[in-house]
Amino acid sequence: MAKFLITIVGPTAIGKTALSIALAQHFKCEILSCDSRQFFKEMSIGTAVPSLEELASAKHHFIQNKSIFDNYTVGDFEKEAIAKLDELFLVNDYVILVGGSGLYVDAILKGFDDFPEIDAEVRSAINADYEKLGIEYLQDKLQELDRDYFDKITAENPQTLQNPQRMMRFVEVCIGTAKPYSSFINQKKNSRSFTPILIGLEAERAIIYDRINQRVDSMMNEGLLAEAKELFQNKELNALQTVGYRELFRFFDGEYTLDFAIEEIKKNTRRFSKRQLTWFKRDRDTKWFDYLEKKENIINYMHQFTNSKL
Repeated sequence: MAKFLITIVGPTAIGKTALSIALAQHFKCEILSCDSRQFFKEMSIGTAVPSLEELASAKHHFIQNKSIFDNYTVGDFEKEAIAKLDELFLVNDYVILVGGSGLYVDAILKGFDDFPEIDAEVRSAINADYEKLGIEYLQDKLQELDRDYFDKITAENPQTLQNPQRMMRFVEVCIGTAKPYSSFINQKKNSRSFTPILIGLEAERAIIYDRINQRVDSMMNEGLLAEAKELFQNKELNALQTVGYRELFRFFDGEYTLDFAIEEIKKNTRRFSKRQLTWFKRDRDTKWFDYLEKKENIINYMHQFTNSKL
């Protein structure tokens, strides 16, 4: 029997959780989350983790299963998630994949290039140099060791040059293997034993922005300020470099007023939603629906899709 991974994507606050639960109940299957911040058990309100009622409505996986202190990469997620999918597909022809983290969705659907293991001492040395010399050190090092990839990032995704985690990864591969990072890209990807059914939710920009603003206000009412305060002492951790926390940390540091921090959360979340849509719109196989589309119409589309593949 064919196996189908129903993949629900779209910008934050668009209604992916509600749709995933409705589909899981219809297909009598389970949900695998690929929201890269909902993995962490210390972060609940600011990551919009499904409510206890929602979690009880359908079996979820990869929700608050890690700690912010764990070194958990997208590669780790790919391995664990594929193993879980193999297990779930033994008993069901359908599984739901839901989340707004495009890189993590791609990890499941397409896989990544295979990189060799890097010695921990190399990683530690690069991290120490970054702590002393800053992001410019990583930029200069990548330009020296892999000029082609540096130029590609500069042209296509310049914000990556400001991401220390990504930049350290590029540099550690170059140093640890004595080969350019780009030499490991575009190798043969891992095959998948399932067929994805890609469902996108969208709305007019003004509606998305309004839903985001309402969600942020709701998070503050639910106690986001107190949650961020508890995490403040660990603000340098990678998991906490997240919209909703970063801005409140700057409030605690005295850089922002609380009202300004809240407005920054809204603004930065709106920007994030634009990047999400840009990422997900690249895949022409995605069938897009208005966020108010009747569930029955989406289900009918999926039945048509699966019938065409059988």
